[in-house]
Amino acid sequence: MPVCYLLVRTLLFATLLLSQSLWAQTPAAAPAAEIPQTLEEAAQQRARAEQMRKDAAQRYSTDAAACYKKFLVNDCLDKAKKAHTKTILEARKVDNPARDFQREAKRADAAAKDAQRAAEAPRRAADQEQQGESYRASEAAKAAERDKKTDAKAQEAAAGREKAAAEQSKRAAKQQQRAKKDAERAAKKAKADAKAAAKAQAKPTAAGAVAN
Repeated sequence: MPVCYLLVRTLLFATLLLSQSLWAQTPAAAPAAEIPQTLEEAAQQRARAEQMRKDAAQRYSTDAAACYKKFLVNDCLDKAKKAHTKTILEARKVDNPARDFQREAKRADAAAKDAQRAAEAPRRAADQEQQGESYRASEAAKAAERDKKTDAKAQEAAAGREKAAAEQSKRAAKQQQRAKKDAERAAKKAKADAKAAAKAQAKPTAAGAVAN
């Protein structure tokens, strides 16, 4: 538990005990009030007062029933009622200080918690700010990583397109070269065929001349 909280609570409890001690200093004719020193004692004291009230109610019920069997009924009932009232007053003297102690202890605890929250407010604000900065930094890093991956994919796609274009250009060049060679072979063949045809035509003419 934080030291600040314990210190505030201890001071408030000390004030509570002092105030109750002063409150208990009544004239000599009146009995001193029973002042608890701890919450446990206060709870036990209030439980004892509650039991006193229950016992008084049971005793009054029994005494009142017995009064109706006596000759002086009203006098008997009056005495029973006075005895009941006396016990209730005694129970109240036991209960009230304990009730006040619990009430003041609750107030002291709430005040100590408020003081602790106020003392921790700057630290909580700093923690929240740090968490916010960490979150923003994390989001920025994620965005940068996404951009990096996007750029890498774009570069990869561009490289793929360049490679495909180079391969297509290479294939076109090979096809062009093949077509050129085919045209050259066709031209040579056509030339050779023309030469052979011319030679074939020249032979009959030469044979006719020899015959003449």
